[in-house]
Amino acid sequence: MRDRRSAAWVAGALIMGGLSLGGCATKKYVNEQVGVVSSRVTDHDAKIATLDQTTRDALTRAEAAGKLAEGKFVFSTVLSDDSMKFPFDKATLSPEAQARLDAFVEKLKTDNRNVYVEVQGHTDTTGSKEGNYRLGEARAEAVRRYLNQHGVALNRIGTISYGPDAPVAPNSDRAGRQANRRVVLIVLA
Repeated sequence: MRDRRSAAWVAGALIMGGLSLGGCATKKYVNEQVGVVSSRVTDHDAKIATLDQTTRDALTRAEAAGKLAEGKFVFSTVLSDDSMKFPFDKATLSPEAQARLDAFVEKLKTDNRNVYVEVQGHTDTTGSKEGNYRLGEARAEAVRRYLNQHGVALNRIGTISYGPDAPVAPNSDRAGRQANRRVVLIVLA
């Protein structure tokens, strides 16, 4: 009986040993698998660090742009059809407009040397919207070129066309349309 028990015991131990060896991983296998995962984690950490730096750089640029955009408003000048005499569908500067711009340039040179000028071009609603945007930009560009030719640095002047989108008067009559054909100069410190 004792032989039977010892044989059963040995057989059970052999079976248990075989099962336990089948479920165990070798140290070499574990190290290889951990190394692969560790390498992936390191790669991901490097990518995250790169993205994080890119995000910080973008935030810094956005904050700088925000500070520039916040600029302290100094004054604005509206050069409307009365003073600029923009003819219908034209962007040419009249002698009266040039005289007003000369006075504006002198004021910039004496009072506000370190300012930024935004030149906004506006139109009435006559014609296509795309054509009016081009016309508003042409009017703003005409003023920008004139300012630059008279001593205002290009890096201090920006242009934008609002076309027919920001009227100051109704476009239903001639006087209203005439008032909407204008250039606005915004001066920011």
